[in-house]
Amino acid sequence: MAVSEPRRGPGRRAGESRTREAILDAARRRFGEQGYDGATIRGIAADAGVNPALVHHFYGSKERLFAAAMRLPVVPSELITSVLGAERDRLGDQFQSRIGEILIGTVLQAWDVAGIRTAFLGLLRSAATTDQGVAMLREFVASTIVASLTQVAGLGDDAEGRYRATLVASQVVGLGFARYVLGLEPLASATTEDLVAAIGPTVQRYLTGDLAPGGPGPAATGGQASRVVPAGTNRAPKTPKIPESPAGRDVRS
Repeated sequence: MAVSEPRRGPGRRAGESRTREAILDAARRRFGEQGYDGATIRGIAADAGVNPALVHHFYGSKERLFAAAMRLPVVPSELITSVLGAERDRLGDQFQSRIGEILIGTVLQAWDVAGIRTAFLGLLRSAATTDQGVAMLREFVASTIVASLTQVAGLGDDAEGRYRATLVASQVVGLGFARYVLGLEPLASATTEDLVAAIGPTVQRYLTGDLAPGGPGPAATGGQASRVVPAGTNRAPKTPKIPESPAGRDVRS
């Protein structure tokens, strides 16, 4: 979902804009110095000289504040929840066996939007060059993207569920780095359809397949993982559309 601005009345004061900028500046400093987990709404509000309730009023949650501060056009966990939820409703019983392809298609389509790709690359480059960037990206991915994926994919909040979700995260982050930062060919110029067909089954195995031997997956926990159910086709599924923003405009516009 897009990061929306608060509604602007006809007589919006300049002081409100300055307050919002002060909050965002404070958030960037706190996230950069303390990481995503260490930064708090209360601390950011104190740095900006405002009441924490005002930060919640403007941004709603720490994730949405982070997205605004880092200029992310979408809130990652809301995008994952919205798209995968819609695909579950559309596919019904077939959803669980195609979630890997759906997820990779969604990520690639999001990266095709210039604003999303630019913001994502900024986070990746920061992580590649500074310890603070590494901590900030790691904590943000773990606290928001991995957590929402665990919930939406029905992985369970246990060692195996988190292991599977972080395997998926490693695939997604690695794909983004190789395709957009390194420009590694022929991966960089491959079509979305080709990448969904090639990578989707791997992500599917991470989510629902047998991960044994080793790791905190089925072999370590004693649990029985379900194996991948064939989707019945070699063609990549139709890539789901990025949901519209609250204002009714597609985030690509």
